[in-house]
Amino acid sequence: MKFQIEDVTVYFPYDNIYPEQYSYMVELKRALDAKGHCLLEMPTGTGKTIALLSLITSYALSKPSNPVKLLYCTRTVHEMEKTLAELRFLHNYQVKHLGPSARILALGLSSRKNLCVNPRVVSAENRDSVDAACRKLTASWVRALAVENPNIPTCEFFENYEKAASDAVLPPGVYTLQDLRAFGKEKGWCPYFLARHMVQFANVVVYSYQYLLDPKVAGIISKEMQRESVVVFDEAHNIDNVCIEALSVSVRMQTLEGATRNLNRMNQEIERLKATDAGRLRAEYNRLVEGLAQRGNLPIGDTWFANPTLPEDILKESVPGNIRRAEHFLSVLRRLVQYFKGRLQTENVEKEGPVTFVASINAQVGIDQKMLRFCYDRLHSLMLTLEITDTDEFLHIQTICDLATLVGTYTRGFSIIIEPFDERMPHIPDPVLQLCCHDASLAIKPVFERFQSVVITSGTLSPIDLYPRLLNFNPVVSRSFTMSLTRDCICPMVLTRGSDQLPVSTKYDLRSDPGVEKNYGKLLLEMVSVVPDGIVCFFVSYSYMDGIVNSWHESGILKEIMQHKLVFIETQDVVETTLALDNYRRACDCGRGAVFFSVARGKVAEGIDFDRHYGRLVIMFGVPFQYTLSRYSRHDKRSKLPGWILSHLRDAHLNLSTDMAVHIAREFLRRMAQPYDKNGAMGKKTLLSQEDLEKMVNGVGDMLF
Repeated sequence: MKFQIEDVTVYFPYDNIYPEQYSYMVELKRALDAKGHCLLEMPTGTGKTIALLSLITSYALSKPSNPVKLLYCTRTVHEMEKTLAELRFLHNYQVKHLGPSARILALGLSSRKNLCVNPRVVSAENRDSVDAACRKLTASWVRALAVENPNIPTCEFFENYEKAASDAVLPPGVYTLQDLRAFGKEKGWCPYFLARHMVQFANVVVYSYQYLLDPKVAGIISKEMQRESVVVFDEAHNIDNVCIEALSVSVRMQTLEGATRNLNRMNQEIERLKATDAGRLRAEYNRLVEGLAQRGNLPIGDTWFANPTLPEDILKESVPGNIRRAEHFLSVLRRLVQYFKGRLQTENVEKEGPVTFVASINAQVGIDQKMLRFCYDRLHSLMLTLEITDTDEFLHIQTICDLATLVGTYTRGFSIIIEPFDERMPHIPDPVLQLCCHDASLAIKPVFERFQSVVITSGTLSPIDLYPRLLNFNPVVSRSFTMSLTRDCICPMVLTRGSDQLPVSTKYDLRSDPGVEKNYGKLLLEMVSVVPDGIVCFFVSYSYMDGIVNSWHESGILKEIMQHKLVFIETQDVVETTLALDNYRRACDCGRGAVFFSVARGKVAEGIDFDRHYGRLVIMFGVPFQYTLSRYSRHDKRSKLPGWILSHLRDAHLNLSTDMAVHIAREFLRRMAQPYDKNGAMGKKTLLSQEDLEKMVNGVGDMLF
């Protein structure tokens, strides 16, 4: 269907639209017109993605002289592929109506691990190893040597891409990661470097949050993006955590031992260079004297992570004299590693601010704030001079320099916390030194300043007024939409007692009580015998899930559950979890029924839909509110739930025991099994046709809502 929102003709690829999708687009257009940022909460499953894509691409088509670019950020690769598939469907619809003038270039960008087509490289087991294997074949000095000695391996896909030069372009269209790999294989070009090059020219780019929020990655990938861009953070309920993680670093004993190995290897390389090519070290020294920490524009194959601090915080001054010589810099790093080793030998938890920490480093090992600040850039320069390609081996020393640069740059918004052991296993010493960022607004500030509109959206942004304070920005639009339904097709319940009337809770002091664990198990057992198809259970953390599942296994509850349905468990391993999800779906499809144990805010909770028969019942064992004591007043938790859940939560369903909950579930399922009139009861409609929409816009159809 196609309809007008003020001066924009919106092309929407379906025949019907939800009223809330239309309202969502109206608010989104207001934010784009005002060239400001917005916060929009719309219930899960109401078509946020297609509403966003339809409006923003139609908005760009209506302003051909100054089209906006869309940077769409997702949490996972799965969400990225889903968004691109939706965009392709929309793009085909727009081209059908408007002809070739509506053609755009849209692509997904991910790591080498997901885009590489060279079998020798992509077989490495993790992302860092793939990156290093790629550098070993594409670094400028490796390629220069290969010209003289044909036995030195290079990557034929990268060589072909470089030979094609300006001819290496993607024709208009929508490209998923799979399409990019197929196109690369067909042309013999490297899809990863092709995608990175085409990102600057694309109308729509779909990539991960890190590409904008983590300064180390954003410095390489996103620095070219123009100001006239609309940035969308989808499923952004955890965006504050992503911002904090981007600027936090933790160092363990293994890190320090690895860093020592790295320094020994670099020392050998420096000695070798002194003997064979001292001119290269001298050239680097002269460049640093002139004040250039980096070598200007590096060849694309040589680019490494950018500086971990934010762009405006990097000082435009020369590297301090006492770390310009390679061997002097290594001795500074050795002293720093030694200092960290000393700090980790503590028996108590210690916490201090960056200023005290830097003063202590200066007093004990004579490294001042300015030297710390330049650690990262100086390391980068040295790695290039020494022509090191196996960067995955050097992640330890990189982590140390990360921490040094951050602690030398920022005086507020951070803490250094040293813990002698993991609180879950207090008898095993595992000391860790963490630089914790407390201010989520630091990482996202450059995004708000650089781009004209930033859209933060999710199904659960409650309480919505918290986010502007957390991220320190002023949205021009902040709205929460409800779900328009013609019948009550969700039934939230709050269960506070087991069938033996004992209270149940995941409060820290109650959660491992055997009575609570038994009652939770009995609740699940009762529910699996009543509810058909798939049941999803969310726990507050991985450790809590492990503990309670073990306890159910020992008491035989798990065995009884499995007589009704199969049980699948999410782990922290992506491959295992994907397999478990796949089998969960198969069990639901064939009628056997299944239960999926997952962690709230874990891998599965992000962007995977348990729709239709995959999610007949969801049980939350505890609510993962953060920092309960400070941020939420305890009695007020209920009002913090998303509006679309609150609107269906009745007072009679608030303080239930297991047997009452089972009775209500039975009644609800019986009601849901009745035939459903799609036109809506009492003249109310949830799906609007083009005609209904026109009536509603003209004010005739108030009865539709």
